[in-house]
Amino acid sequence: FKKTVLADGLIKYVTPVFAAAEVGTSLTFYEAWGGALAYTFQIYFDFSGYSDMAIGLARMFGIRLPLNFHSPYKAISIREFWNRWHMTLSRFFRDYLYLPLGGNRKGNLRQFINLMVTMLLGGIWHGAGRNFILWGALHGCYLSANHLWHKTCQKLNLRSDDSSFGGRIAAQMLTFTAVMVAWVL
Repeated sequence: FKKTVLADGLIKYVTPVFAAAEVGTSLTFYEAWGGALAYTFQIYFDFSGYSDMAIGLARMFGIRLPLNFHSPYKAISIREFWNRWHMTLSRFFRDYLYLPLGGNRKGNLRQFINLMVTMLLGGIWHGAGRNFILWGALHGCYLSANHLWHKTCQKLNLRSDDSSFGGRIAAQMLTFTAVMVAWVL
């Protein structure tokens, strides 16, 4: 259902918007943001739907595969987003790229470099094109900013994860918008 109804239903709107932008056609505010929003959900339903199919088929043969998507668009930070989005790939990048590079064990600057390298390689893993490299760099910047924010809040003895309803909604909206902007790349 996620793949064939939701994702494939949304792609009928996404394709003309992105095709128009590619040839330089001016889009209205609503067309551009509507296309970005539709693509944001299309890519989630596509990947999550395929993962659900693989998990279901594996169970038919007695094999248990791990959950791969866990409501990533409900995340209140980019770090939480990556803990919820394509979780097996995220764990692979963490365990085989980020941690061997030193993770956060060698100071703040080195942590930010490790995040950037990991996400740049993640972008290249998705495709060697310029857009994938930019996507990886943008997510590396997002993650670095997220870690810097949490460290700054700790030093100032402030709460970095507002548990109030309004704070959570604002954090979800900011995270969702940042992810949506990166998907357009």
